[in-house]
Amino acid sequence: MTLRPFWCYYGGKNRAAHWYPAPEHDTIVEPFAGAAGYACRYPDRQVILVDANPIICGVWRYLIASTPEEILQLPDIPKDGTVDDLPICQEGQWLAGFWCNKANVRPMRTESVFSRYSTRRGHVGGWSSFTRQRIASQVDRIKHWQVIEGDYTTAPDIEATWFIDPPYNNKAGFYYPHQPQSFDKLGAWCRARQGLAIVCENKGARWLPFKDLKNIKNTNNMGSAEVIWINRAPKYWTGVQKVLF
Repeated sequence: MTLRPFWCYYGGKNRAAHWYPAPEHDTIVEPFAGAAGYACRYPDRQVILVDANPIICGVWRYLIASTPEEILQLPDIPKDGTVDDLPICQEGQWLAGFWCNKANVRPMRTESVFSRYSTRRGHVGGWSSFTRQRIASQVDRIKHWQVIEGDYTTAPDIEATWFIDPPYNNKAGFYYPHQPQSFDKLGAWCRARQGLAIVCENKGARWLPFKDLKNIKNTNNMGSAEVIWINRAPKYWTGVQKVLF
């Protein structure tokens, strides 16, 4: 039932999602949605994506509204051209731009060497027909997802499984264009969530009493020392077995 990434976003959790507790509620909320790596593992739940970045929200709204046929009809980037040359809507250009350079925080205008190689070979990894086939095969699975444009405080105050993956409070997190104004306030907000709250961070963070999870390869194939805070013992632990409470 798991979906493959609709695009590779910097710091995305698609590869690592199975290390985190499984959802315990019908609704999943991702207040720092990005590419929604956790929700893509459980796409048939009611999913609410919240992000302060209008580009992220625009791409998700575009995907949710698109049909497989519309995705398959999207063109390649012209040789020696840019995504701006694509005769498609802005949101479609943003989607193509994210595929131009793997795991970036913003869509690119031109293809990286890796992306051009993948496109020529027909591999997922560039804006190729193979990539669009994969996206097209999945868009009907997310028609029920919702998108809210705003910071984490705009998320509905409901009982849900909360997967909270903010920009990390270290150098790696500074690349994101939208940052929490206060990690102390974010920590208090996380503690106040109804349901199961799963919070991600990098080793060394102190704004919640995080505990070690695992050294996980991220979208750049680099090792990341991940830590986790959970507001209560989860019922379904699908990842590494260790005492967190």
